[in-house]
Amino acid sequence: QVQLVESGGGLVQAGGSLRLSCAASGSIFSGKVMSWYRLAPGKQRELVATVFNSGATNYVVSVKGRFTVSRDNAKNTVYLQMNSLRPEDTAVYYCNTFTRTLPWGQGTLVTVSS
Repeated sequence: QVQLVESGGGLVQAGGSLRLSCAASGSIFSGKVMSWYRLAPGKQRELVATVFNSGATNYVVSVKGRFTVSRDNAKNTVYLQMNSLRPEDTAVYYCNTFTRTLPWGQGTLVTVSS
């Protein structure tokens, strides 16, 4: 069964940076549109960033200009570089396909202190 493993989260002060990684257990990323999502307390899971197989990207307005999503199909890994972090970015971050077709991983917790 395919497994997604997110890592790279942690506690950071506002204005800081983190780089998240999402690795898959198999060669599943190639050809798929991959996305990062986040789940904050009391809120619904939110689509944050998407990277197409071509490398083209798309972002939710709140992170545009601060976050950068990328992928390495050879390594079966998707990345999310997060800069200028804000307290409202605090959430558990997950990756999945854009259509959410894979089993969810455990996510990685990002906590941004003010």
